[in-house]
Amino acid sequence: MRSIIIATTATVTLFSSPAFAQQSSQRTASIPDFSGIWVHPSLPGFEPPSSGPGPVTNRSRLSGGPQKGVGNPAQLVGDYTNPILQPWAAEVVRKHGEISLAGVAYPNPWNQCWPAGLPFIFSNPGIQLLQRPEKITILYQQDHEFRQVWMNQRHPAQVMPSWHGDSVGHYEGDTLVIDTVGIKVGPFSMVDWYGSPQTEALHVVERYQLLDYAGAKEGLERDAKENLQFPGGTDDGPAPDPNYVGKHLQLQFTVEDERVFTTAWSATITYRHPLDEWAEYVCAENRHVYWAGVDTAVPAADKPDF
Repeated sequence: MRSIIIATTATVTLFSSPAFAQQSSQRTASIPDFSGIWVHPSLPGFEPPSSGPGPVTNRSRLSGGPQKGVGNPAQLVGDYTNPILQPWAAEVVRKHGEISLAGVAYPNPWNQCWPAGLPFIFSNPGIQLLQRPEKITILYQQDHEFRQVWMNQRHPAQVMPSWHGDSVGHYEGDTLVIDTVGIKVGPFSMVDWYGSPQTEALHVVERYQLLDYAGAKEGLERDAKENLQFPGGTDDGPAPDPNYVGKHLQLQFTVEDERVFTTAWSATITYRHPLDEWAEYVCAENRHVYWAGVDTAVPAADKPDF
């Protein structure tokens, strides 16, 4: 929780500060309305950019059916030859792929019921943004996860690492820009579904923008080419409206981690409004993996917090 204490003697300084001027200009400007539930009905969900360095994609592709040629989510075999990966990170991705090819689901934040860090959490099938002048809250459909974005502020000088990091935001015209650092690394942390590793040097910048259908179509097509599309529902998230041609929400994000990647890379996610509300989805209701005869590593407190 952040607190700002202002002494009465600092009134002149406060109202002449750049931060106050920025907030005042945003009050008079038209701030985009991102309200409502947004869904992207695909898995794993990252849309490679139209050009430039992009995310790790799946080497395993569907060989038949209506979505022949798209990534096969039943075999998560990351392309370890992607030049964004440093050699050691490429080896991590390659080993995850071998596990998947052997028919075993390797641990990730979701199947182990752990918090999903950035940008892994972006593959969530549904989100909702709650906008206030001083703070934006982002709700995610799975596991009651949420983030808080503090507007028109700077990161603390010393950031305490947390699962979703320290996020600060501002508007650039009709675009919401969110800068996140201090993302905690845990036993199952990974950047994507292919096991690409991350360190505490990870830095993620998100840019959210409303697009009309014509502007969103190119992103939707890239998504359909790379990721398996699903109809939605109770388990998959809110069902998308196949005939929806209204406003879309597009997230363009950039990832940097000098200890893992050779360069910054970007991807997009294009959302639409759903046909229905999302249902509650909680991972930890049954933590026993019957086929493996073990319990998942659900977080548990060794001692009370009070």
